[in-house]
Amino acid sequence: MLNFDWLAGISQESAKLIFLVMFVLIGVLILFIPNDYIFQGVEKKNRRWWNNLKLWAIAVLSLLFLTYYVF
Repeated sequence: MLNFDWLAGISQESAKLIFLVMFVLIGVLILFIPNDYIFQGVEKKNRRWWNNLKLWAIAVLSLLFLTYYVF
């Protein structure tokens, strides 16, 4: 259950929107991380899409966003 007591001065829908916008902003910041930094220490020939931590981070943020959006 979500606890929005610290945002008692605004409606629950507004608080939910604040959290959803925060997830989107974090996702945008993740996309700005350079790929060379993500794959640091891995040779270019050994780089695979499933080793890209940006994709995993976006996937987790998407699941969190969907959970907060639904509930």
